[in-house]
Order: sequence, then structure tokens, then C-alpha cells
Amino acid sequence: QVQLVESGGGLVQPGGSLRLSCAASRNIFTIDVMGWYRQAPGKQRELVALITRGGNTNYADSVKGRFTISRDIAKNTVYLQMNSLKPEDTALYYCNADSRTFNSWGQGTQVTVSS
Repeated sequence: QVQLVESGGGLVQPGGSLRLSCAASRNIFTIDVMGWYRQAPGKQRELVALITRGGNTNYADSVKGRFTISRDIAKNTVYLQMNSLKPEDTALYYCNADSRTFNSWGQGTQVTVSS
């Protein structure tokens, strides 16, 4: 199992940037896939970006070219750099850790894009 704590959300104007952090309670290099998901009001939770243990990344089409997922293994932390934010990026953002023996979620951090 792993505990995940997200931070970095907030209110930002359209076109602005935010960086989300996900701190894990164990060595993230032991986790098969770390990902960021989001859920807007009235919508299903959707994948935003993921990074595998090998360092491969994948993004939702809606965020390609604007968001970047990265990690600092020494700090057991995964980041989501979000640039050129749009109102439609407004959602509760969750960190996820997926391995063969567990699948864990953080509590979420709110991102609101509004003028």
C-alpha cells in the first residue's frame, strides 16, 4: 500500500500555470504506474497523465502540449506542470498509484481556472 498526498491546487486565470505535487509514502520507483486524474462536477473521473516505472509518459489528448508529468524519485514525488490553463481544466485532481498488489488514490486537490 501507499499513501498519497496532493498539493498545489488553487485558483488561476485562463492562460496561467500551476504545478501539482503528489508525495508518496514509499519509493515511487517500486510503483508500476503513477498517474494524475481529474473529475469535474457532473463528469466521470478521467486520466490526465501517467508515468511508468520505466519513465514512459502518456497524456490525454486534451492536455497534450500543455501539461507535463514528471517525478523526483529521491523525493518520492510526482509532479504535474500545467501551462496554458483553460476553464475546462477546472476539476478536482487526484494522484493515483497502480501496482500489481494495490491501487491507491490521494484525497485530491482543487484546480479552478477562472477570470
